[in-house]
Amino acid sequence: ESPCSIYEFGDKCEATPGACTDKWPTGGVFKDSTCDMSSGSPKCWRCSPPRFALDWRFAVSFFVFLWNNAFNIALGQILIAMAVSFWFFSQNKRSDFVVVKGVKTIFRYHIGTVAFGSFIVALVEFIRYLMKYFEKQAAAQKNRVMVLLLKCLQCCIWCFEKCIKFLNKNAYIQTSLMGTNFCVSAKKAFFLILRNALRFATVAVLGNAIRCIGFLCIMSSTGCVGYLLLREMHPDVSPFMPLVMMLICGYVVANLFMNVFGLAVDTCLQCFLVVEEMGMDEFGGVVPDDLRNFVDTQTSPKDKPAEGS
Repeated sequence: ESPCSIYEFGDKCEATPGACTDKWPTGGVFKDSTCDMSSGSPKCWRCSPPRFALDWRFAVSFFVFLWNNAFNIALGQILIAMAVSFWFFSQNKRSDFVVVKGVKTIFRYHIGTVAFGSFIVALVEFIRYLMKYFEKQAAAQKNRVMVLLLKCLQCCIWCFEKCIKFLNKNAYIQTSLMGTNFCVSAKKAFFLILRNALRFATVAVLGNAIRCIGFLCIMSSTGCVGYLLLREMHPDVSPFMPLVMMLICGYVVANLFMNVFGLAVDTCLQCFLVVEEMGMDEFGGVVPDDLRNFVDTQTSPKDKPAEGS
């Protein structure tokens, strides 16, 4: 086998014999029509270059992509949280344009919070993908122990990434409620979750149940209506593939709607906790009556302000 790749000639040949597939992305091996006889034994096999190469330019572009993706997700989360917060504490819940007010507030005061929070998420994701790259390199070198260790490390980083995303989401809600920066909001959100772990767990369980019901309702209704329309408009055509596409579209729509619903529920929970911790009188007239009665029943007599004070 020739020590030179097909794209290396003369003094530029720095490869080692047989080193065609020891790195990822791997190249190919082919038999050349002319053999090298300089060493006395024929060398007819040569290395072809890989289809693509990864360098620092790809790393920078990939990190920018991850940051852009995380930024767009974070911007959507904080916009929903801000709109729900404005709605919750609004005196006139039916006529206030909370979405417009939320957009103005976010882009004027909190776009840095979104950028910093999304940067942290993108950095953790980039590290996880970097470990995946190292795993591919170890697999190309047939190092099974290192492959197993890197897979375990990726699993740990994935769990840490999920925790960071959960904390970020609640930090954006705290920013919407209190107007604080990202670090202060993350700290407040962390201790708020610790103080009310049972409530957060209960809401999470109920939210997941409602999320599943929402998915089933949207997808099943989409499939049923689509089937009826197809049978009426095209009775001679098999409805299988159109129904599959309709169910996929129904899943996407359901995912969008239920994500908004879940974030709105989490925001309302934190608004409720703010009302409970700061006292009802401070926000009189803005909390729904059902929620007000629930808070009154959950407040012990010694915690209620004395009359005439």
